[in-house]
Amino acid sequence: MSIADVKKSVEQKMHKSIDTLKNDLGKVRTGRAHTGLLDHVRVDYYGNPTPINQVANMTLIDARTIGVQPWEKKMIPVVEKAIRDADLGLNPATLGELIRVPMPALTEERRRDLTKVVRAESEAARVAIRNVRREGNEQLKRLLKDKAVSEDDERRAQDDVQKLTDRFIADVDKMLAAKEAELMAV
Repeated sequence: MSIADVKKSVEQKMHKSIDTLKNDLGKVRTGRAHTGLLDHVRVDYYGNPTPINQVANMTLIDARTIGVQPWEKKMIPVVEKAIRDADLGLNPATLGELIRVPMPALTEERRRDLTKVVRAESEAARVAIRNVRREGNEQLKRLLKDKAVSEDDERRAQDDVQKLTDRFIADVDKMLAAKEAELMAV
């Protein structure tokens, strides 16, 4: 293993932490509709729990309403029940073959609670990034101990790993600020 391998590994793991944070933040409901809210909803499709996007077409009707149109007419009540039972606080209504899922407006208290959740997710991402930095530094020290690299090269590589860490933590902070602004916007 070389210094370049360690740096590449560290950067890849930090990217994964950022991707995980993006995914987690996307699940936090802001009062705006987006089809990703229903991604983890499972529908009983002929006895098999199936993701909703495999039995229905999902679209945005407007900024606060998701439209769900099952591909089979007999699935309409099953899909509606699955959305209602998903514990998302959503109350779907059927209009013919289309299930309308309006997003309820968020209260000020709920916005504050969601802000706390978002901050906790961001802190978890920062901790993950710092753990990756620590692992990378330990690998660099092992290379130095095995006399595979010089002390100067090891020190430069640690500085590079620290710069990567700073960059990714700055990305986490930007994502947090954007999500908090989105949550607090009325």
